[in-house]
Amino acid sequence: MEIQKKQTFSETFATYLDKRMIKILLLGIISGFPWVLIGSSLSLWLKEDGLSRSTIGWAGLIFGVYAINYLWAPLIDRIRIPWLTKKIGHRRGWIISMQFIILASLVFWSLINPTANLGLIIFVGLIIAIASATQDITVDALRIEQIGENEGKSMQAGAAMAVVGWWTGYKLGGVISLNTAQYFQNLGIENYWQITFLVLGIVIIACNIGLLFVHEPQTISRKDSQKKTDEMIEKKLKFSGTIAKSAAWVGGTIGGPIISFFKQNGFKIALGILVFIFLFKIGEAFLGRMSVIFYKEMGFSKSDIALYSKGLGWLTTVLFTLLGGLFAIRSGVIKAMFISGILMASTNILFSVLAWSGKSELIFAIAVIFDDMAAAFATVAFVAFISMLVDRTYTATQYALLASIGTAGRTTLAASSGAMVDWLNGDWGIFFIITALMVIPSLVCLWFIRNKLKLQ
Repeated sequence: MEIQKKQTFSETFATYLDKRMIKILLLGIISGFPWVLIGSSLSLWLKEDGLSRSTIGWAGLIFGVYAINYLWAPLIDRIRIPWLTKKIGHRRGWIISMQFIILASLVFWSLINPTANLGLIIFVGLIIAIASATQDITVDALRIEQIGENEGKSMQAGAAMAVVGWWTGYKLGGVISLNTAQYFQNLGIENYWQITFLVLGIVIIACNIGLLFVHEPQTISRKDSQKKTDEMIEKKLKFSGTIAKSAAWVGGTIGGPIISFFKQNGFKIALGILVFIFLFKIGEAFLGRMSVIFYKEMGFSKSDIALYSKGLGWLTTVLFTLLGGLFAIRSGVIKAMFISGILMASTNILFSVLAWSGKSELIFAIAVIFDDMAAAFATVAFVAFISMLVDRTYTATQYALLASIGTAGRTTLAASSGAMVDWLNGDWGIFFIITALMVIPSLVCLWFIRNKLKLQ
């Protein structure tokens, strides 16, 4: 994929008017919404039920499945869902199956008490995370397949729209979740979170209905390519039969994409890319994991959080994601990564100002706006960066691999965020300063490999 630097703003925004971008926007919403369920909703549910910050932080380890979903990505490419695949297509069949699992999990959550059944709550949250991580594999593949291989500008616009969709699902889902919980709490209903999860289930149903309007291109080229790879590996084996075919299948679906990535970039540069991707968003993840807890301890109500962090933040994110996509196209993705990393670190410091100044809706709004601006720039640049690195022969698996490695840093290491706040004796100001410094190692890594990357 090639990013064109010399084009006008109007030419770039005209690409966003392609009707395929609306479909990509919906796919992004479907991908982003589950993060609300196992992120802010679950965290606040556990917090209001009296559980500690450390417990809430460690519960976030369920996000770790996003870091390893590449392990079963080849299976998603090959295994067909009975009946559904034939009726609505391979990709959409997988997505709707995972959406059904998430819906069933929400219904189950609505029936149990977190204090008495913490282990069960976390287990169901894990199921939601696995289903969400699995559907993400298919969503990304279906998003890429909406656009032709040689449509460079459309691919970049699609990356921006996917990010807008993800944040729409995440932010809008947060608005619905928090306001619904606040409404039922104000009515005096004791199990207001359980009822809220049933309302969120309606959103899942609406997403499934919308998915039916997303066209799924029918192609046999991917299957033919996979078959040729299997046959090539099978011929090199010293034995034949069913075992040889099985070994060739495993080697072709799992080993092929990995070998291709290292061969295309060289071992040292490929390793540098993976380290950079792993480290880039750790600071943002530490802040994000504890943000809703910080807001609550600062004295903001759920409605305040919904307005400033979710509603206002969504508008900011949409605007700056579109501008971020334009900036990445015109300046080059490498420069965009450096600038967005610096922006992320700078905006984290604003939360330190809020922590040290005390409750202030003005500072809260400013911090959220600039944080969402930085996150929007960083996310669209990150999506473009890894999208440009993948081999189209192994798009789904390689994209899942790179995205999972990026998620690994944000989920596994950030699980200790609550413990860090406790270790700092609740000094949120110092905590946010530390999160600002966390971006430095990744930018140093990118600096050393920047001239070796075959990107513009």
